[in-house]
Amino acid sequence: MRDEISRREIIGGIGALGALGVLSGALPTEAVASSLPSHGSVNLLELPALPYPEDALEPVIDKETVKIHHDKHFAAYVAGLNKTLKDIEKARNTGDFEHIKAMSRDLAFNASGVILHWIYFSTIGPKAGGVPTGKVGELIKRDFGSFETFWKQFSAASKNVEASGWGILAWEPFSKKLSILEAEKHQNLTSWGVMPLMVCDVWEHAYYLKYQNRRADYVDNFAKIIDWNKVEDRFTTYCEMK
Repeated sequence: MRDEISRREIIGGIGALGALGVLSGALPTEAVASSLPSHGSVNLLELPALPYPEDALEPVIDKETVKIHHDKHFAAYVAGLNKTLKDIEKARNTGDFEHIKAMSRDLAFNASGVILHWIYFSTIGPKAGGVPTGKVGELIKRDFGSFETFWKQFSAASKNVEASGWGILAWEPFSKKLSILEAEKHQNLTSWGVMPLMVCDVWEHAYYLKYQNRRADYVDNFAKIIDWNKVEDRFTTYCEMK
């Protein structure tokens, strides 16, 4: 019953991130194991283990930031998602939907936070960076002209997200093209149906200990830890062109 409610309710509450596609792979399924071998079977209702040592992203991101970001902030979204699902289940059982607006808002906020943090930590890593090859590399050249042009747009979008949010590289299934999005706060200003492939977290907790208010420096250095092989795995698993 719990898994059925979590799948149905998250899909209903987070459509702006194309949740049907994200969650069909992110909730426990056999298919997900191949995309994130270090995590095994992925369950959005549990905090996944960090797939590399806490100091593995230095000098781009310091050990203490990685620890706090994963163990505190990511964990808080997972806890918030679990609580919200319990609240919705209780409302359904009692027939009392007086607070459904607040619960729907909490569902969108926490589920978005869980999904994006899951993608964030699983598509960065040590000994990474460089220029993508494979299908993603080909599509970046096709849809943006060159990797250099793509990165200029992606980094500018990430640096200029108003307040807190994310820069997102996503697959748009209707046009079958890659798209760059800014997600302010992360439950707002996204696009229906897209599948996020790679994300840059620009909430201050992702970089402030090392960079303070120098978000631009953090985004510039972020290029060095993007694991394009894992981005390619996400595309192949969830977005292969038909």
